[in-house]
Amino acid sequence: MPEWLQAGGWGLLAGSALLVGAAVGWFARVPQRVIASIMAFGAGVLLSAVSFEMIAEAHAQGGMVPTVLGAGGGAVVYTLANLALARHGARNRKRSGAQPSEGEQPGSGSAIAVGALLDGVPESVVIGASLLGGGAVSLVTVAAVFLSNVPEGLSSAAGMRQAGRSRRFVFLLWIGIALISGAAALLGNSLLGGAPPEVLAGITALAAGAILAMITDTMVPEAFENAHLLVGLITVAGFLTAFALSHA
Repeated sequence: MPEWLQAGGWGLLAGSALLVGAAVGWFARVPQRVIASIMAFGAGVLLSAVSFEMIAEAHAQGGMVPTVLGAGGGAVVYTLANLALARHGARNRKRSGAQPSEGEQPGSGSAIAVGALLDGVPESVVIGASLLGGGAVSLVTVAAVFLSNVPEGLSSAAGMRQAGRSRRFVFLLWIGIALISGAAALLGNSLLGGAPPEVLAGITALAAGAILAMITDTMVPEAFENAHLLVGLITVAGFLTAFALSHA
């Protein structure tokens, strides 16, 4: 199978977890404390992947300067985009509650869709880039993204249902994001082939910085609000699970 097609398949697999989570969040009445606990676990998993897979890989490829510049740039770009989206109603897009309805804030549905895209693309690009040069895909990164996408989709879909959004909107959104995740991984592999190590390091670090900003801005608040007494313990459990996978 061509490398670019493998990349697309892995990205699609990781993105499909959003749809799995959304189905649970829509059809099951999951208590908010349970949602928050799952979100805390997913945050820990992603934190581990950012630390031991993305940042470590970027540093090994290109050294300190591309890694720091890339991570800082990714955090800045994500934060600025997130600020713009927050003004249009997407501030709480991963929350199981507190999302505005379309009647309360017109255009918030579109903003939430763009925000979901913003959250998912960096992860997929890293998955695609990990296959460059004939290497094997980073199974830890794929597993970490998959495990973190389930609670993201679950919490967000529960919040969308509570805000009165239609089932059609919710599932078309997450199907679209899953497909775009596959396309982003495919493009990340196709467009970055032959790039210098410093460029690959910078792009990997850029995605890592964006993901780290996303975790602290959207996932941790949901976890803390409804499971604050246990959120630290659950997050560490997720972190150690991904760490164990990276050393298996």
